[in-house]
Amino acid sequence: MKRKTIQAWIRYFSKTELILWFLSVIFIVVSFGIFDRQNYLTLTASLIGATSLIFNAKGNPFGQLLMIVFSILYGIISLGFRYYGEMITYLGMTAPMAVFSFVSWLKNPYNGNRAEVAVNRLTNKERLWMCLMTACITFIFYFILRAFHTTNLILSTISVATSFWAVSLTFQRSAFFAIGYAANDLVLIGLWILATVSDISYLSVVICFLIFFVNDIYGFLNWRKMYMRQQGNHNGQINQL
Repeated sequence: MKRKTIQAWIRYFSKTELILWFLSVIFIVVSFGIFDRQNYLTLTASLIGATSLIFNAKGNPFGQLLMIVFSILYGIISLGFRYYGEMITYLGMTAPMAVFSFVSWLKNPYNGNRAEVAVNRLTNKERLWMCLMTACITFIFYFILRAFHTTNLILSTISVATSFWAVSLTFQRSAFFAIGYAANDLVLIGLWILATVSDISYLSVVICFLIFFVNDIYGFLNWRKMYMRQQGNHNGQINQL
């Protein structure tokens, strides 16, 4: 029974996705072995995060469940280096929004298939509203983070902006959510590079977000393909009526 289940999961993913996930795991484990060897919470969070991204790339709601777990673990890791912006963002925004996104994805399956969400295209009004909300959230959080004497304040504030953009687009089922997360990955790479100046073990976190960046770019490309396929099938069904 277990063997059949494993085979079913292997068939579910494409060869590219399996290779991407396998290489992600290898790089995460190797970098942990070289630069850290102590903080197993970081290793666990990285592995869960990489796995969530491959499910998210498929539009599978299970990826959002894993994102909830990752957000909690990453919030704890961020607290250890006084990255209060990251802690507040992931525990107070990313994790709760992942819950809402999970529900949204389940309620909007493509053709009744709950393993694939129906990709949504935002209207111009929705895009404008999201930009205004992102600007307001960023402005407010700048002063909150400054009050907490957050390390690397400017980058932490930018991280809040990209995170809010990403989680909002995820909830709205837009393919551009992956671009939002990719932008956030670049900001986090910068943040954790600065952290390695005082503790080289954080280099494993840098490598983790480099891997996440590659996965998010793949996720965007795959969601674009999903959208075109879903639209093509929808138009074909209309023509048959």
